Amino acid sequence: LEDAARAACVVEAKKLSAGRKKAAAQLAEKVTAAMQNLAMGGGVFEVALRVLEEPAAHGLEDVEFQVAAHKGMTPQPLGKVASGGELSRISLAIQTITSQVAQVPTLIFDEVDAGIGGRVAEIVGKLIRDLGRKHQVMCITHLPQVAACGDQQWQVAKSTANGKVASKVTVLDKKARVEEIARMLGGVKITDTTRKAAAEMLDIK
Repeated sequence: LEDAARAACVVEAKKLSAGRKKAAAQLAEKVTAAMQNLAMGGGVFEVALRVLEEPAAHGLEDVEFQVAAHKGMTPQPLGKVASGGELSRISLAIQTITSQVAQVPTLIFDEVDAGIGGRVAEIVGKLIRDLGRKHQVMCITHLPQVAACGDQQWQVAKSTANGKVASKVTVLDKKARVEEIARMLGGVKITDTTRKAAAEMLDIK
């Protein structure tokens, strides 16, 4: 009975392995392509399938994501070599590619804009906006290009009183969003020029 159960397990596990091998190649190709537009030009994403000595509950192999963030580097385990910003952007690429079959209802990205700006920031913002069409997406960002792509915007501010630090979260309406995006664009001093630029980014007339 034990031998029969083991044989049946191996048969099903081999089917899973075949599916994994095919999906791994497709995912690696698509994530690598996405990385080229996310300030990781020349970077490579790989899915390593490490064969186990004995079948396990999850099949005949361990699955490990590996990445080389820049050209000429050898792919290494994602969790060990990627910076926080790189990890967020690679996660964004994976989530965008797998969004058709993802079952997670809410996605959270923290500082996905680290180390980027300009055109790349706009690409990141649009990718997050696309994800938001099928999932609830929350993104902590310091870039106006990313913030402007959101359907809603919250401002998080910290203050100190009586030796204690407090955080305040404010839901911004259309007018307040223009002011906040303008602040993100121009710093402390907000001018009519930055307000116009902010309104244009938000498409608010």
